[in-house]
Amino acid sequence: MSGKLWGGRFQGDTDPLMAQFNNSIGFDKRLCQADILGSQAYAEALFDAGILTAEELRQIVWGLDRVLDEWMSGRFEIKPGDEDIHTAVERRLHELIGPTAGKLHTGRSRNDQVATDLRLYLRRVIHELEDRLNEMQMTLVNLAEQYIDLIMPGYTHFQPAQPVRFSHWLLSYFWMLQRDWDRLEDLGRRLDVLPLGAGALAGTPLAIDRYKLAERLGFSQISPNSIDAVGDRDFVAEFLFWAALLGVHLSRLSEDLILFSNPSLGFVVLADAYTTGSSLMPQKKNPDAFELARGKSGRLIGHLTGLLTTLKGLPSGYNKDLQEDKERLFDAVDTLQLALPVLTGALATMQPQPDRMAAALRDDMLATDLADWLVRRGIPFRQSHAIVGEVVREAEFRQCSLRDLDLATLQRIHPAFDAEALQVWDFERSVEQRAAPGGTARAAVLVQIAQARALLGADKF
Repeated sequence: MSGKLWGGRFQGDTDPLMAQFNNSIGFDKRLCQADILGSQAYAEALFDAGILTAEELRQIVWGLDRVLDEWMSGRFEIKPGDEDIHTAVERRLHELIGPTAGKLHTGRSRNDQVATDLRLYLRRVIHELEDRLNEMQMTLVNLAEQYIDLIMPGYTHFQPAQPVRFSHWLLSYFWMLQRDWDRLEDLGRRLDVLPLGAGALAGTPLAIDRYKLAERLGFSQISPNSIDAVGDRDFVAEFLFWAALLGVHLSRLSEDLILFSNPSLGFVVLADAYTTGSSLMPQKKNPDAFELARGKSGRLIGHLTGLLTTLKGLPSGYNKDLQEDKERLFDAVDTLQLALPVLTGALATMQPQPDRMAAALRDDMLATDLADWLVRRGIPFRQSHAIVGEVVREAEFRQCSLRDLDLATLQRIHPAFDAEALQVWDFERSVEQRAAPGGTARAAVLVQIAQARALLGADKF
């Protein structure tokens, strides 16, 4: 059997550099399990169509089992003629069972074969990534429950804004990840389409029962158009968009914790297991886990941009440019399968510092509370906003805290102020006033925690 699946009409050898340029076995070998699973199901479809005898089917299934065992045990030997995973598997199958192996490719193209392999591979990967997302979400929920009573500065424009519960900040990332989880689940529905049976682009002339083939491989639908089936990489682009957006969310979480762990804030101390030191400065403890995650978000965005650029100029059907989908896809998967558990571990082992959080709370974070107090006295918010602005300006002029302004000073600014206004300077009171759903009050945060646990499902952990 020729090493090439397409070599019949060619004379002479392929230029070695062209072979190196063309070959994908170096990276698409990770599709071995999906390729063999799809081939075994296709062999059964060929038997149903009368192309294979029962004995030929038995030989092919047996041989493919042996090939898979070699791949999974690391004993499979890649040879120079193995330009891709499909060639390598079929070559080895021929070595094991002889010419019957040549019947397996009847009516099938590498075009519909690789499209099927990618969907099978990605379907498995999605379940793994969903589990890793859930583990990070559960870690955030557990921390939120454990540190429910910690109050810290909340920021907008990274300027001190209003006091919030540390748990409320943690849960803000839970909900980001929940949207990521939902998007991944949604992608799974569009992934659930079988291209096998589309052939190179025109469909198969054989009596292949594609619906039965889909059922064998666990797909709920078949592709309705053979040209679209072999050229469709929307699901890869969508996965890369998902990965890029998740990378952005992880990067934002990382940026917060890089800042929070800086000694100038000191809101958290990161565990030694997830930090590194300096080769020059002995005192350094660097948040490299989070810096790497922040950096890799750019890598994930690049994979999406690269694939979309490749796809935008392609004519319909299969084109070899589509080989560029795999390295981007595989690297995005590898990046997230490592980043998610590392960041989950770094979160689980960090130590919040209540005293440093409390020390960072400033009276001017309660300026809005003072404005709200005036609103309850019947003063329109726009007017109360301006009045409190004058109070803030007075404290800045005196170089004192807002709570250091006496009642006489407040009443000089506006007569509506009375002794009760002085009770505003209480951070616990401030957060507890924000008890509407989604707010930072203790009861509202506990509702979030209950909602989060219900979404995760106790049976998952």
